[in-house]
Amino acid sequence: MSPTTEKPAETATEAAGGGGGQGALPAEPVGAAQDPCYDWRRDAIEGGSLRHVDLHTGTNGWASPPGDLFHLRGPNYFSRRQKCPSGEWILWPAGVDWLRSTSRLDNVLGRPDNRVAGALRRARALGVARKAFIFAVNLQVPGRECHSAVFYFATEEPIPSCSLFYRFVHGDDAFRNARFKIVNRIVKGPWIVRAAVGNHAACLLGKALTCKYLHGEDYLEIDVDIGSSALANAILHLALGCVTAVTIDMGFLVEAQAEEELPERLLGAVRVAQMEMSSATYVETKPKAAEAGKGGFRGLAKVNHHQDSSSTSKPSRSGDGKERNEGFLCCKGSHCEKESLNSE
Repeated sequence: MSPTTEKPAETATEAAGGGGGQGALPAEPVGAAQDPCYDWRRDAIEGGSLRHVDLHTGTNGWASPPGDLFHLRGPNYFSRRQKCPSGEWILWPAGVDWLRSTSRLDNVLGRPDNRVAGALRRARALGVARKAFIFAVNLQVPGRECHSAVFYFATEEPIPSCSLFYRFVHGDDAFRNARFKIVNRIVKGPWIVRAAVGNHAACLLGKALTCKYLHGEDYLEIDVDIGSSALANAILHLALGCVTAVTIDMGFLVEAQAEEELPERLLGAVRVAQMEMSSATYVETKPKAAEAGKGGFRGLAKVNHHQDSSSTSKPSRSGDGKERNEGFLCCKGSHCEKESLNSE
């Protein structure tokens, strides 16, 4: 499941001697639509505005940490409170975009110029990747200039109908809010960031922050508005002030709240290594891009605020007061938990 390390295909931007471009997402590969051996997965991984780097030595880029670095709820969690290494991801990494714009970027996969959606369209035009599914998390950072860190994951296999991820994709947004979890690990960083962000901590993002879910037949995008929590916004901007000294692992998963849903497994994980704010690619904000029908994906959007306590899921077994503590981008409330490293 680890990403390829092959040399990426030349892109239109690189062919012209450029590196990024104003007003649009990174350009598509030259001649991809005519190449019968076109590998859309490689282009998705290597073509992002944040470059793919070595897991151990890379800087100002992203990599894919192994799932075993994350300790999640094991098969005996509800009886023994034990956690164990996650193991292999459910979805493979499909790239990272670090974007900036004059206003908040919503529905990134719905943009006509979205490179990951475009790569999948080109693959399907060649008769491949017919069953591919893309999962994207768009962390929206407010400020004088807005930023978005967009993490893409994908699979080319049908999602098993009996799986928790299938229920997450096809369920309602109350279920998603109650289950969508992020787990973080501070790999490298100053003590002030470790203290503020938390290490080996988990958070139910749908309860801590305002999330917008955009979904269609072959994708699900979650737009996470960090500005919806004053505390989360303050913590993030503190971390961004030291961002060139910080390396962080982030894992995304659907929280298990019943015995039959155990053990937990990562949907996907990403390591962001000593990123530079200035490396963000500028894109124009086009509020109507998703409705243009000229590219990207078209889907349904729903906004869910973390203040909403309604849920159609089963009675929560997300954890008791002893387990709950603090987490990444959270308000240190009941939706956050400190991850135990017990892997017995």
